[in-house]
Amino acid sequence: MPAKAAKKAFGGGRKPSERPSKICPVCGLPFSWRKKWERDWDSVKYCSDRCRAAAKASA
Repeated sequence: MPAKAAKKAFGGGRKPSERPSKICPVCGLPFSWRKKWERDWDSVKYCSDRCRAAAKASA
């Protein structure tokens, strides 16, 4: 019998309303966990490329 897979992803398998979220420091809007950010959710700061670019431009 094969071993069970390791613990599920941080937000995977949850309803969208139950997934973790953060507030974007540039636009101030909340954004939720996405599969794309699965491996580096702790280091995600901005909701989009546009906000990341705006943060770099103002720095």
